[in-house]
Amino acid sequence: MELPELQSRMTSELTNTTKRYNIAFGLALFTILYNIVEGLISTYIGFEDESLALFGFGLDSFIEVISGLGIAYMVLRIKKNPDSHRGHFERTALRMTGVAFYLLTLGLVLTSIYTIWTGHRPLETFWGVVISVISILVMWVLVLWKRKVGKQLNSEPILADASCTMVCVYMSIILLLSSGIYELFGIPYIDSIGTLGLSYFAFKEGRECFKKAGSDSYCACD
Repeated sequence: MELPELQSRMTSELTNTTKRYNIAFGLALFTILYNIVEGLISTYIGFEDESLALFGFGLDSFIEVISGLGIAYMVLRIKKNPDSHRGHFERTALRMTGVAFYLLTLGLVLTSIYTIWTGHRPLETFWGVVISVISILVMWVLVLWKRKVGKQLNSEPILADASCTMVCVYMSIILLLSSGIYELFGIPYIDSIGTLGLSYFAFKEGRECFKKAGSDSYCACD
């Protein structure tokens, strides 16, 4: 291979790599903006409809925003230096996210027990079904796109982020099941049971955040 051709190929590969990192950063920003909108809508409607599962789902979305900021910063860092390690900002964001998830877990568990004890039921859960379906579709597309970019860049951090986004899909499925079953059959306590399911994943995400904050490895959120 001649030198001009080699230089041209190297330039092309560098350009493609830059474009992929830009896509990864764009996905991180979209995730942040989507979670802000989802959080605002879910907490408002969840409060109005007295649906604990939808309200807790909205709170989780706000916590994901904190995590998303750390991820966006991470993408910029590895774009600049793929071999660099986590800095103070990322570790602080991870610890803050972990604490928030633990507090959310405690709040959801205590409130679920209280609503079961008092026999409280949501006014309706229709919007929980709508929001969860939209979230499943959006998050699944994000998972596939992040996995594609992560594989193209051979980037474990981006692939780990895709796995964490997959947890959001699981939480959306729990919201869909609890909201859908209550909307169709009016089964008592199903909203509270769904909330306990959300608290399980919130706890796992919190634990994962603290593991990542103390390590430079990028284990997946499973």
